[in-house]
Amino acid sequence: MTASQFANSPAALGAPGKPDTLPELLEREIRRIYSRSPIYGRRFPLHGEALRWSCYREIPALSKREIVERGHQSFFEDYREIERGLADHRFEYENTSGTTSAPMTVIMEDGWWSAQTRRAYRASPILREFADRPHRKCVLAPVGCSSNLCPYEDHPFPHRYFDGTVYLNLSSDPFAFSEAEWDRIVVELQATQPEILEGEPVYLSLLARAAGRRGVRVPSIRAVILTYGKASVQHGRRIAQAFPAPQVDLYGSTEAGYLFVGEAFRDDSKAIDENAFIELVPWRAAVPGVHQIHVTTRGREAMPLLRYHTGDIVMAMPDGFRILGRERDLYFRPDGSLVSPYDIDAALPAGFSCWHYCLSQTGANRWDFHYVADRTAHGQDVEGALAGLLGPGVRVNAFRRKSLAPAASGKFSLLKPLAKA
Repeated sequence: MTASQFANSPAALGAPGKPDTLPELLEREIRRIYSRSPIYGRRFPLHGEALRWSCYREIPALSKREIVERGHQSFFEDYREIERGLADHRFEYENTSGTTSAPMTVIMEDGWWSAQTRRAYRASPILREFADRPHRKCVLAPVGCSSNLCPYEDHPFPHRYFDGTVYLNLSSDPFAFSEAEWDRIVVELQATQPEILEGEPVYLSLLARAAGRRGVRVPSIRAVILTYGKASVQHGRRIAQAFPAPQVDLYGSTEAGYLFVGEAFRDDSKAIDENAFIELVPWRAAVPGVHQIHVTTRGREAMPLLRYHTGDIVMAMPDGFRILGRERDLYFRPDGSLVSPYDIDAALPAGFSCWHYCLSQTGANRWDFHYVADRTAHGQDVEGALAGLLGPGVRVNAFRRKSLAPAASGKFSLLKPLAKA
């Protein structure tokens, strides 16, 4: 039986075992997870012998929906352990909606988020200098980001400053912020003089617009982190106009932590070896080199994840990986070929410029392209370019909008094909 493929470096998996058995570090982590969380033994018992790849692949993948349905308490022998951990600050929690209709509660050990963030920084040539020294950072996160990790409720500016980080967003939705609210955000950004600006790409694009309209520059910014959602080249260009600093694509999730990091739009994302084992699962035969990912977290005490199906798709590239986005947000032409937001960016006319967009399928051969821009794209064949991308017989209608609302989770989609039956 052949070994499963991983995005990690071989050294991260540990020394190879006997023929057809798992590398030592991977097997050790799997057995730790089984010993810590009873959910896994109830789903699929393990034998005491060295694990073979055939046995590993029989371990059922864990989905977000299963976590929601079973509940976070299923990761603990005694639910009272969670209550005691929260009371004495050994644990903290976060609620996230992700791709599920119901909220998912994530229990994490105190300090885990900060520790795995430092490890992610160390894995990035751009962010490495900030990993182990004090620095100032401003964060503009989605409104769905809640709990003590993103304390952005209606508190005055000094009360949203934690360990050098200022959370810029309040309880309003940034896509619909009033000009007065953008005034506040821009002033706080200037007052903080951060070295790192981090945020959802749509929100950062709109922040760039707000800063430009006010003639504001923040020369202290040395790195921009695009996270929480999928960034388009359009976002990156608009952000760079206001905040000309290297851009980093930092991918992960609340429940799994940070998994990949790379320079934005360079197709060089690498697995963050110290945070997780990332299994590459072939997705569709028609698109070789494109994979689902199953994540096994490392060193977690509370809610460790084993073969966790994140719902995201990555493509292997010569210098690393390209994060294509959510499975549900990718489109397949009738001939089986794949369309992702990268293809939309490449198809848009060279002179086209917008702050945000969404390409939505409304029928078998009908699509709407909604975009937020300062002017209508007259004289540019946006519709024809996108129709040519999507396939023969497709018609695209383009509409300029004042704003585009996110989903209930606070997240945006750049590409919305019709849901599969």
